[in-house]
Amino acid sequence: MAGGTEADEGGINGINVTPLVDITLVLLIIFMVTAKIIVSQSVPLDLPKAATGTDVQTVFSIVLAADGSTQVDSRGVSNDEAVMPLAKNAHDKNNELRAVIKADSAVTHGRVIHVLDLLKQAGVSKIAFGVSPVPPVIALPAGGGGAAPAPAPATPPGK
Repeated sequence: MAGGTEADEGGINGINVTPLVDITLVLLIIFMVTAKIIVSQSVPLDLPKAATGTDVQTVFSIVLAADGSTQVDSRGVSNDEAVMPLAKNAHDKNNELRAVIKADSAVTHGRVIHVLDLLKQAGVSKIAFGVSPVPPVIALPAGGGGAAPAPAPATPPGK
């Protein structure tokens, strides 16, 4: 009979929540694992502490030019190897010494890494890289090539 009862047809008498709980627990585990991965990929920062007017942070500046010359604190040095004794002396005077490497974009990666290694050997562990800010790039509308569309005429056509 088409209009029979649910008991006759063996229908569902209640909602089974077990699959819902299983899916929820799996999603919870996935979120916990991905949150751990996201947190571990963050860059550890050594933020400066608040300083009074009398405390000044010492910065050890190294400039690597494209022509092969090297400057330490605005003074020219003979070669990259001369950086290590100067950095060691500066680090002995100030344990909180911060070094900034400013390398020309044409300087080879190996030379920058070599100077970085010299600083580490001298005991300097707080090292930064100097960069020049780049103006933001303005995105063009999708499908647009170059110029903006011409403004609409002020008078209606035909007059």
